[in-house]
Amino acid sequence: MFKCKNIKLDNHRLHVELEDGRIISTPLSWYPALLSATDEQRKNYKLIGRRTMVEWAELDLHLDIEEIFRVERKEEAA
Repeated sequence: MFKCKNIKLDNHRLHVELEDGRIISTPLSWYPALLSATDEQRKNYKLIGRRTMVEWAELDLHLDIEEIFRVERKEEAA
């Protein structure tokens, strides 16, 4: 089970720091709600499910940390 320690976002990526020290970075394009959100909305998250999920209630977005590992996504060319 992957447990989240911290979340950071920049203009292009979501960075999830795990309790075991790993950092997983994924493109914001995978999460349209985060991509179009304001900085304040992006910062307004809560770790839930014993730190196995991240919730952005205002954006109605719930991210299961394990899904980052299971989902294979392809970015579309710009």
